Amino acid sequence: MNHPQSAEPETPAAELETLLAPAAEAAPVWAAFTPRERATALAAVADALEANADHLVTLADQETGLGRARLSGEVNRTTGQLRAYAEYAVTGAPFGVTIDHADPDAAPPRPELRRHLVPLGPVEVFAGGNFPFAFSVAGTDTASALAAGCPVLLKAHPGHPRTSATTATLVREALAEAGAPLGTFGMFTGREAGVTVLRDERVQAAAFTGSVRGGRALFDIAASRRRPIPFHGELGSVNPVVVTAGALAERRAEIASGFVASFTLGAGQFCTKPGILLLPRDPEAVQYIAAQARAAHPLPMLSPQIAAGYRRRLQEVAGAQQTRTLVDGALTTAAADGRPQASPSLFLVPSVEHFLKEADNLLEECFGPAAVIVPYDTEDEAARVLEALEGSLTVTFHTAPGEQPAGLLELAQRKAGRVLFNGWPTGVAVTAAQQHGGPYPSATSAHTSVGPYAIDRFLRPVAYQDAPAELLPPALRDDNPLRFVRTIDGKPETAAH
Repeated sequence: MNHPQSAEPETPAAELETLLAPAAEAAPVWAAFTPRERATALAAVADALEANADHLVTLADQETGLGRARLSGEVNRTTGQLRAYAEYAVTGAPFGVTIDHADPDAAPPRPELRRHLVPLGPVEVFAGGNFPFAFSVAGTDTASALAAGCPVLLKAHPGHPRTSATTATLVREALAEAGAPLGTFGMFTGREAGVTVLRDERVQAAAFTGSVRGGRALFDIAASRRRPIPFHGELGSVNPVVVTAGALAERRAEIASGFVASFTLGAGQFCTKPGILLLPRDPEAVQYIAAQARAAHPLPMLSPQIAAGYRRRLQEVAGAQQTRTLVDGALTTAAADGRPQASPSLFLVPSVEHFLKEADNLLEECFGPAAVIVPYDTEDEAARVLEALEGSLTVTFHTAPGEQPAGLLELAQRKAGRVLFNGWPTGVAVTAAQQHGGPYPSATSAHTSVGPYAIDRFLRPVAYQDAPAELLPPALRDDNPLRFVRTIDGKPETAAH
């Protein structure tokens, strides 16, 4: 995903303390807000972003070059996430309320147990660089942590500092006007500051969107603390695509154009970019895909640092044994704003055997508009490539009616968090059924970072045994004052109960 940037301003230690101490003080207060009260506050944040969308998009376009159309859509996605996660929390579903009444006749006798999930406390969020709204200051990690009842300490990404600062001001002001306690949200900058906050005992969890190298370093810090904390990192992914013989025969042109459009979308700077195409051996299809890639226009890279990392990976891929460069995409500098631009690059490995010899190289993410085609002759060969895959956000299949590559599907389920059919992985719908995360190195935890279930990352279970009724939290009381969906003695109790 997004890769290291140039030096960024470091928030001084004294200033970090003015964020950490209020966050710790705010934690029990914000947790005590009902989900409906928190939803009102998050809706106020969404309203503020929408009211200032034009200014935010202008700033983000100046800093990222992603274009007003895409950025406007991303603001809408961000406000939608804020509202959707908050409203999901209002139902009580994330808090998993389960009540088992006492059974004195059981052997041995069973006590009464009432279980629910509670907020962890202050959460550090490391903003992503390739989505300056949806995975940044007010993005999915911030929205899900706040909806869970956790204050957020946001480490801004250096790729869009003015956009981040403006968004953070809107978030703070909207939360304050809605009655949230001081310390519910704070933003800081700097790599060392990010590590300092991660080590602080008041921080109870962290979420990260970025590279494997950076995410793993932070994960290790979180795990090595005196009291280790959950670290939910979304890291790198190659997102292989498997095309069956039937699918290729049925819709060769459609698959070729769709693949090129997907791996070049946003200059290939998406975590879900398909980087590996497993294709039945067909030289004509390979040439058709290459022609499509040559015709694609150059697109802006997010920063010179990302462009430099992309250039390095292109050289590594091109240097793999027997790898042939089909399309040698150029890295240029735009005359208008001096921003680096990249044209697509496409590589061909002659066989699965050659690919597997270079798997350590070719199965590393290449963050930019580049992809590798791997021709295969049998389903077993395709399976060997998937078996070599460590972990991926997605695996995509293009199949024809009646085809049943059962062995490949079982492998895909083991290797990825989302398995797609006859589509493309770029584009992550924000719905309850979404899974954006997968086995390491694509992510460091089993949870999704997109969709309402992202809230689960910032909660932990607590059970009450034989507690007096007057001491129970509202969610666990018999009269269900929060109108949560709950499970009572193994049976669902609806909110209208």
